[in-house]
Amino acid sequence: MSRMCEGRVVVVTGAGRGLGRAHALAFAAEGAKVVVNDLDVGLDGTPGGADAAPTPAADTPALRVAAEIRAAGGEAVAHGGDVATSAGAASLVAAALETFGRLDTLVNNAGFLRDRMLVNLDEDDWDAVVRVHLKGHFLPLKHAAAHWRAEAKAGRAPNARIVNTSSGAGLLGSLGQGNYSAAKAGIVGLTLVAAAELARYGVQVNAIAPAARTRMTERTFAESMAAPDTGFDAMAPENVSPLVVWLGAAASEGVTGRVFEAEGGRITVMEGWRAGPTKDKGARWTPREAGETALKLLGEAGAPGAVYGA
Repeated sequence: MSRMCEGRVVVVTGAGRGLGRAHALAFAAEGAKVVVNDLDVGLDGTPGGADAAPTPAADTPALRVAAEIRAAGGEAVAHGGDVATSAGAASLVAAALETFGRLDTLVNNAGFLRDRMLVNLDEDDWDAVVRVHLKGHFLPLKHAAAHWRAEAKAGRAPNARIVNTSSGAGLLGSLGQGNYSAAKAGIVGLTLVAAAELARYGVQVNAIAPAARTRMTERTFAESMAAPDTGFDAMAPENVSPLVVWLGAAASEGVTGRVFEAEGGRITVMEGWRAGPTKDKGARWTPREAGETALKLLGEAGAPGAVYGA
């Protein structure tokens, strides 16, 4: 049986650890050539932070994952640029083209946390988290899309894929993570726009909202994320990667503009914002009428999901 991604070139950001590493290894196992991107920073995004690898630049997480792929017989190259800068994102796309001669799939995964309750959240912490998650999705997407648009206009129609990484925090909210939740919600909006705009160039764009044990979750949700002594490890990041590989493969033809939750052995198609119960008076409401009508419509609507941590 042929491998699902044979001949495809895949870029994965934030691929030195956790979900990104699992995705990179899973793509390689299915025959893809992989560009392994990782900036190697601490859990809070600080260079040389407590969670950054205490190793010299010659031995970074990205280099180790690329070496792991090659040791298993695959092809990979490491990239250490900051994808939340235009130069870093451009060099990421260039790395794929210069090393492997093409680019087929972009998986946006890089991110970090600076959790605070809103009244304690500093402006710098807001900016840093929105920058790495939202801008760090936009810029690689922009540069990859520009390449695929040029290919399409040259008559070489791409069969390209983008997989973005949102979160349950972006879909439902999460206490103490206002910056992260806002950025992850923004990624959903970006995914929908990109799917609509890039379809003409042969690019499909989807998003996942994963739940898994990573540096970003094992501290905040230590008890629920802990590995069991025996049996199926539902929180292992490797459980999420099969869906990402399929979304990044040609086999997912026709699937675009969708958001999937992935956790353990469960895959869920999220249905998001769409019109629910409605009432049109055909004229201006009074405040009292508007309130009475809103309460009636709320009674007809389903209850929203609970905010994480509430």
